[in-house]
Amino acid sequence: MWNIHRYNEQYGQEEEDIVAVEYPLTIVVNGEEFATMVCTPMDMEDLVIGFLASEGVILTYRELTSLTIDEERGFAYVETSRSVPFVKEGQKRWLGSCCGKSRAFYFQSDAATAKTAVDTTSFSPDECYQLMESFHQEAGMFKQTGGVHQAAIAGVSGILKAYTDIGRHNALDKLYGWMLRKQVSPKEKIVIFSGRISSEVLLKVSKMRFGLLLSKSAPTDLALQLADDLNITAAGFVRGNRMNVYTHPGRVKEESKGGVMIE
Repeated sequence: MWNIHRYNEQYGQEEEDIVAVEYPLTIVVNGEEFATMVCTPMDMEDLVIGFLASEGVILTYRELTSLTIDEERGFAYVETSRSVPFVKEGQKRWLGSCCGKSRAFYFQSDAATAKTAVDTTSFSPDECYQLMESFHQEAGMFKQTGGVHQAAIAGVSGILKAYTDIGRHNALDKLYGWMLRKQVSPKEKIVIFSGRISSEVLLKVSKMRFGLLLSKSAPTDLALQLADDLNITAAGFVRGNRMNVYTHPGRVKEESKGGVMIE
């Protein structure tokens, strides 16, 4: 809670307000400092697991032999069953092709872990709208603070799991960690996201093996190029009963004016 002066036109009054927490977390892998991130200090175990999987440090949850989080000092200590090649400072940026179409990856871990989507499950527009509405109803922390992002996994039956974080990438990593820990398959499921579809967000969804991403916000050009190459359906501006489907529209079952489903 934070003491504020809230103004309505010319008149103010002192109140308490809920503010999103920024928490630095340093991840140490096999005794070596690997990364420091700023996050919301909730669900940090899933965050660490998902981040390490996204970076290619682990491929499965079983490769983690131990994970200890020191919340007071802001450290996560990880031991893995296989060695981790650490990249020296200044050597991490790397360019490679994406699916043979000369699309640029900026990090070697992205080129190694991004995957072309193979799930062809489709959702009707109404199902997409209803899932986004359910997603908004889950957004308790956003309504309280206005300072966090939210990401969720959903199926036709509704929202399966949702996480919030001040970092949009962190929210997705938490989902990924939960999937690995609980052995949840991405088949017949989608990702719903609160923020802009950037290239980094699109790559996270690719690494999680999803074929359909819904967002209430806009995409970037590079994100759409990657979505096109990686066979991912990217839908933005999903608001009310409207949305824009930018890539691979076959996963959204279009209805004709006569009500007939077009596959």
